[in-house]
Amino acid sequence: MRALHDEHAAALWSFVLHLTNGDRGRAEDVVQETLFRAWRRPSVLSQQESSARGWLFTVARNIVVDGWRADRRRPTSSSESAPEPVEPDATDRALQAMVVAEAMRRLSHDHGAVLLECYFRGCTAAQAAARLGVPVGTVKSRLHYALHALRLALEEMGVVT
Repeated sequence: MRALHDEHAAALWSFVLHLTNGDRGRAEDVVQETLFRAWRRPSVLSQQESSARGWLFTVARNIVVDGWRADRRRPTSSSESAPEPVEPDATDRALQAMVVAEAMRRLSHDHGAVLLECYFRGCTAAQAAARLGVPVGTVKSRLHYALHALRLALEEMGVVT
């Protein structure tokens, strides 16, 4: 059992964490239940490494799906209320605006101008082309590269990964 754990637990944990959308507590429960089921089936321990891993991943996936189905069927009582959606407050919006403004400053003039027209002013490509005095194809091309450059700037700032 220890060998099974040592060989497969890390990969199984990563797989289950993805299936549970990053819910670490739920992932731990699923991995534990999966290994418990393997312990109760000694035939799994004698399988080849790849067969055992396949069996573990299938069992883990089934546990996650079963839990998801059970949650969907479980009626919510009237005393349980859905949590109120959290609206970003003015501070969050101000911080986001500051971060985006700093990232925009890092772009070339042409890229910044096309983003300003298309995203911040809501212009179509044709309208932006008329305002900037360039062909529509140029606006589309600049927009593509501007979004790429903006993402890189945000990554450099540590905002997105």
